[in-house]
Amino acid sequence: MRARGRRGRAGGWALPLAAGAALLFLHIPLFFIVLYAFSSEDKSFVFPPPGLTTRWFAVAWSRPDIWQAITLSLEVAAASTALALVLGTLAAAAVWRSRFFGREAVSLLLILPIALPGIITGISLRSAFSLAGIPFSFWTIVLAHATFCIVVVYNNVIARFRRTSGALIEASMDLGADGFQTFRHVVLPNIATSLLAGGMLAFALSFDEVIVTTFTAGQQSTLPIWMLTELVRPRQRPVTNVVAVFVILVTLAPILLAFYLTRDTHEVAGSGK
Repeated sequence: MRARGRRGRAGGWALPLAAGAALLFLHIPLFFIVLYAFSSEDKSFVFPPPGLTTRWFAVAWSRPDIWQAITLSLEVAAASTALALVLGTLAAAAVWRSRFFGREAVSLLLILPIALPGIITGISLRSAFSLAGIPFSFWTIVLAHATFCIVVVYNNVIARFRRTSGALIEASMDLGADGFQTFRHVVLPNIATSLLAGGMLAFALSFDEVIVTTFTAGQQSTLPIWMLTELVRPRQRPVTNVVAVFVILVTLAPILLAFYLTRDTHEVAGSGK
């Protein structure tokens, strides 16, 4: 019994230690990115940094190429998210409400783009655009990003649909509501948080996507591509780290908010009515 108790206590400590080690492994690189954004050394990484300064934030603020890349990334992310919200929601509604042969295969095909390696998706889209004679532009990036943003929205919305009681929609129709009124007053309130969460996750994914963008951007430079170029031909390393800190903040906020909005949605909406 004592031996079993000692093994139980050891097992109880092992899981928290493993989880802590995994979190350190994942987040220590982010700590170094933030640290070297304040480094006074502009050409190499020396640990510990020879000095700390905030001047690189002013340098990054005054560079027009950074603002151009940020603006393009924000516009692409917004357009991709809007397209994904419309198509992802419609696809989720069709799969949820309809019963037809091959429904699970359709669902798998909708999820497949996010499971494929980014380089495969990028090469496929580049080949498709070239064969169709579509010149690379802002819209080719938007269409490329929408392929995996739709998956995020679809997954969130279909999960919420499956937790929504069909009796609510039937009751609304029985009371004389038409399709639009039922969607506005019954369906939309039930899926609103999943739409918001899926949209924010899609925005974060689009904002920092680099592999697919490389194949579909042409001569345009989004923020991740700008960062990759700066790392290949380093000039002011701390400026790149300052921009990386900005990317961390921009992508972290919607992910945390999406988690907060969907953490208490395990119950079926209206199941108790």
